[in-house]
Amino acid sequence: MTDALGEALHLLRMSGTFYCRNELTEPWGATMPDMADCLWFHVLTSGRCDVEVDGQVTSLEPGDVLLVPGGQRHRLFYGEAESPVVTTLPHEFETDNYAILRHGGGGAVTHLVCGAVRFDHPAAKHLISVLPNVLYVRRADDMRATIDLMAIESQAVRPGGEAVVTRLADVLVIQTIRSWLANDPAARTGWLGALQDQQIGQALALIHRDPAQPWTVERLAHQTAMSRSAFAARFTELVGEPAMRYVTRWRMHVAMNKLKDRDSTVSEIARGLGYESEAAFSRAFKRIVGVSPGQARVG
Repeated sequence: MTDALGEALHLLRMSGTFYCRNELTEPWGATMPDMADCLWFHVLTSGRCDVEVDGQVTSLEPGDVLLVPGGQRHRLFYGEAESPVVTTLPHEFETDNYAILRHGGGGAVTHLVCGAVRFDHPAAKHLISVLPNVLYVRRADDMRATIDLMAIESQAVRPGGEAVVTRLADVLVIQTIRSWLANDPAARTGWLGALQDQQIGQALALIHRDPAQPWTVERLAHQTAMSRSAFAARFTELVGEPAMRYVTRWRMHVAMNKLKDRDSTVSEIARGLGYESEAAFSRAFKRIVGVSPGQARVG
């Protein structure tokens, strides 16, 4: 993997919104609610589980991992059973964001670890946004040790179990994304493919590291040892838009993140992204995002 893709993976730092260790007995069913700006993950450690996302059903086997990167509503089940929204079922909360759920009809037992996690860095958010609606990885050799540890921790109550399970879940999410990137042909097209191109990937890494720099096509071409015309054509071909439009749009990704944090004024954000005035920044922001920075912050 090139530096640009490696850096994007490095920035996949998660803030856990919700983790749940499930003890489910057949027949059982549960619906995961829509979680905007989150990624749902499911790790089957024992038993059987079907997952329905957008009408498509995937049958999991022990050791399988399934991600729903868009966080959309979906259903988990096995056997003929109603599927209430999981948030309406009784949970035993061990911490504010870690719970144990016991549910089902009393038959064979399934152990499942689920959760919803959020990514904060713009590069990580963008990487997640271009993943498929469902990302499914059958138990892989390079993930086996992590899954085995999670299986042990999820089937017994031990001191510190919550900390171990949540950390293992975060590791598995990254391993699953990395496995998909390495093995699926779709990961070598579009923005993801551009990240893995030696020269355009280098340009993207430079933009992501320091969007406030006064980037120009000439400067990026020089940094990647390409002619201006060759760089401009190849960047547009792989990324899907001209280099300078990408620079502006990336700055707005960073700005949106900072606006949500509410730690900086619009003027401070503008200066931090290389704009000489708040007005120039606001014009660029509205052109790309569709609303003013103030409206985005209120929203």
